[in-house]
Amino acid sequence: MLRIRLRKPGKVAKGRYHFKIVVIDLRKARDSKYVEQIGHYDPSRKLLKLDTEKYESWFKKGAKPTETVASLYKKVKKQSAK
Repeated sequence: MLRIRLRKPGKVAKGRYHFKIVVIDLRKARDSKYVEQIGHYDPSRKLLKLDTEKYESWFKKGAKPTETVASLYKKVKKQSAK
Protein backbone atom coordinates (compact mmCIF):
# COMPACT_ATOMS: atom_id res chain seq x y z
CA MET A 1 0.00 0.00 0.00
CA LEU A 2 1.29 3.43 -0.91
CA ARG A 3 1.24 6.57 1.20
CA ILE A 4 1.65 10.24 0.29
CA ARG A 5 3.67 11.81 3.08
CA LEU A 6 6.42 14.20 4.10
CA ARG A 7 10.09 13.21 3.94
CA LYS A 8 12.82 15.13 5.75
CA PRO A 9 15.92 15.06 3.52
CA GLY A 10 19.48 15.14 4.85
CA LYS A 11 20.91 16.96 7.84
CA VAL A 12 19.54 20.40 8.48
CA ALA A 13 20.31 22.97 11.17
CA LYS A 14 18.05 22.58 14.17
CA GLY A 15 14.70 24.26 13.60
CA ARG A 16 15.34 24.87 9.86
CA TYR A 17 13.50 21.83 8.51
CA HIS A 18 12.14 21.48 5.01
CA PHE A 19 10.28 18.53 3.58
CA LYS A 20 9.72 16.72 0.32
CA ILE A 21 6.21 15.48 -0.42
CA VAL A 22 6.64 11.94 -1.70
CA VAL A 23 4.80 8.76 -2.60
CA ILE A 24 6.30 5.90 -0.60
CA ASP A 25 5.48 2.35 0.48
CA LEU A 26 3.65 2.37 3.82
CA ARG A 27 6.03 -0.17 5.39
CA LYS A 28 9.18 1.85 4.69
CA ALA A 29 10.78 4.33 7.08
CA ARG A 30 10.16 8.07 6.68
CA ASP A 31 13.51 8.76 5.03
CA SER A 32 13.70 5.64 2.86
CA LYS A 33 13.77 5.48 -0.91
CA TYR A 34 10.53 6.77 -2.38
CA VAL A 35 8.54 6.04 -5.55
CA GLU A 36 8.07 9.64 -6.71
CA GLN A 37 8.49 13.18 -5.40
CA ILE A 38 5.42 15.32 -6.04
CA GLY A 39 6.31 18.51 -4.18
CA HIS A 40 8.15 20.22 -1.36
CA TYR A 41 7.28 22.24 1.75
CA ASP A 42 9.34 24.69 3.80
CA PRO A 43 7.35 25.80 6.87
CA SER A 44 9.95 28.34 8.04
CA ARG A 45 9.77 30.32 4.78
CA LYS A 46 6.13 29.35 4.13
CA LEU A 47 6.92 27.86 0.73
CA LEU A 48 4.69 25.12 -0.60
CA LYS A 49 4.84 23.57 -4.04
CA LEU A 50 2.68 20.56 -4.84
CA ASP A 51 1.96 19.05 -8.24
CA THR A 52 -1.80 18.59 -7.89
CA GLU A 53 -2.12 16.49 -11.06
CA LYS A 54 0.39 13.93 -9.75
CA TYR A 55 -1.24 14.03 -6.29
CA GLU A 56 -4.67 13.32 -7.75
CA SER A 57 -3.40 10.55 -10.04
CA TRP A 58 -1.66 8.77 -7.14
CA PHE A 59 -4.76 9.27 -4.98
CA LYS A 60 -6.89 7.62 -7.69
CA LYS A 61 -4.42 4.72 -7.82
CA GLY A 62 -5.00 4.09 -4.10
CA ALA A 63 -2.26 6.06 -2.33
CA LYS A 64 -3.51 7.46 0.97
CA PRO A 65 -2.26 10.90 2.13
CA THR A 66 -1.31 11.60 5.72
CA GLU A 67 -3.38 14.21 7.59
CA THR A 68 -0.67 16.83 7.14
CA VAL A 69 -0.32 16.26 3.40
CA ALA A 70 -4.11 16.29 2.97
CA SER A 71 -4.31 19.69 4.70
CA LEU A 72 -1.45 21.03 2.53
CA TYR A 73 -3.32 19.81 -0.56
CA LYS A 74 -6.44 21.68 0.58
CA LYS A 75 -4.35 24.86 0.95
CA VAL A 76 -2.99 24.51 -2.58
CA LYS A 77 -6.45 23.88 -4.04
CA LYS A 78 -7.84 26.87 -2.15
CA GLN A 79 -5.06 29.14 -3.46
CA SER A 80 -5.51 27.97 -7.06
CA ALA A 81 -9.28 28.54 -6.88
CA LYS A 82 -8.77 32.27 -6.28
